[in-house]
Amino acid sequence: MHYSKLFLNKVIEENDINAFARYNVNIDDMHNEIDRNTYRFIEKYAQENGGQAPSYAVVADSVEGFEYIPEVSDSYTYLARQIKDFSAQQAIVDWFKTGEFERKLNELGGQEFVNNWLPSALESVKMRTTVRESVGTDVKKDVDKFLEEYERRKAGESFKVWKSKFSAIGEYISGNMYTVFGESGRGKSVLTLEDAIYAATQGANVLLWTLEMGWYEVMVRIYTSISGEQGYTRATFEGVDMDAGFSARDLRVGELSDEFEEAFQAFLQSINAYLPGNITVRAVDDEEFTDRSLRALEADIKKLNTDFVVIDPFYYLHYEKNTSRTTGGDASNTSMKLRAMTGRLSVVTVAITQSDVKKSDKDDEGTRELRLPEREDVKKTKSLLEDAAVLIGIDSDYKQGLAIVGNMKGRDGGEGDISNVLYLPQYGVIKELEVGEEALKGFDF
Repeated sequence: MHYSKLFLNKVIEENDINAFARYNVNIDDMHNEIDRNTYRFIEKYAQENGGQAPSYAVVADSVEGFEYIPEVSDSYTYLARQIKDFSAQQAIVDWFKTGEFERKLNELGGQEFVNNWLPSALESVKMRTTVRESVGTDVKKDVDKFLEEYERRKAGESFKVWKSKFSAIGEYISGNMYTVFGESGRGKSVLTLEDAIYAATQGANVLLWTLEMGWYEVMVRIYTSISGEQGYTRATFEGVDMDAGFSARDLRVGELSDEFEEAFQAFLQSINAYLPGNITVRAVDDEEFTDRSLRALEADIKKLNTDFVVIDPFYYLHYEKNTSRTTGGDASNTSMKLRAMTGRLSVVTVAITQSDVKKSDKDDEGTRELRLPEREDVKKTKSLLEDAAVLIGIDSDYKQGLAIVGNMKGRDGGEGDISNVLYLPQYGVIKELEVGEEALKGFDF
């Protein structure tokens, strides 16, 4: 039985052109030329006639081979399920008929194929062949659905909140995308990494897609930061002695002293005690890290049961196709799809991008004044600004040992809040300064 033929006849008989969209039935679900031609004619007719479906007589006269089947009594839901079931079968069969299955296996190798391509491809088939049976959430009918979700959130099962180290940000809420921006070399990666590590200390599984830094450099920053929080060493800055971590410079070049090397190895052996969650680094120099598409990112998120994702930077992703054919449309389309994926997977996504460079003001001694970028300075795509739940501006100066973190746009308030930060990443010391003169006592800034 050709269920697509029955569906088409039912649409014509009931003059219900919107059934295609309601049940996610499209041209790809028409598996013979007659049905495809019928579908195209109905769609074209509706576009030219105010959304009305054509009559049987008009279709029969216009589409060669069209079969008239009157009074189709089966429900749209039943027909759509049968159609989508067959479409799923055909999609899998086509992998083998076209040679795509074998080609991808040979191209990617066994592990990459099984771990990334195959789950992602199956998920794509699942999404294309899902029957859409309802539209949205009904305020009157879906009260039980709401209460069930409320109880899950109350129990912390479907709604997670990860605290930020910086009061201007406050917290990260699952299902939301956050955009961090600032000028090149002003601490965006460092300060964002601090919050990613902080989320891991709260039990989050963190995934770092570092698309311009190598894995060793990222690990140096992570270990320096965590050891700084634990106070494994001491450091002096501006005459002030403080708890610190292992020197990022010494770790980077492999020059820890024998004493510190022994302490560092002991620190690594006990890192589970400091990090209830986990951090996985996907770095630019990983040999197998060749697919940087949203499809590959989603596969990684699912495989690692990820809670908190950092994309550094956004503009090094493999962009989605520019379907709008407008300037910057590929980046905009990627941002919108990333936002949708973030909500669907209920993760926190932090996307880092640059801001336009502005001339900096300096005092009489040549010290640069810290300044947050403006919202209109977001580079690459303004969609990152629009799609973000919070837009986070950053500036820093390691010579001064200071940074600022600002909430430039917050859907739930907080816009205009600024955190002043003690910024000594080389020692693993990055923390918000207390408000007031007493907090700066002893520092000659």
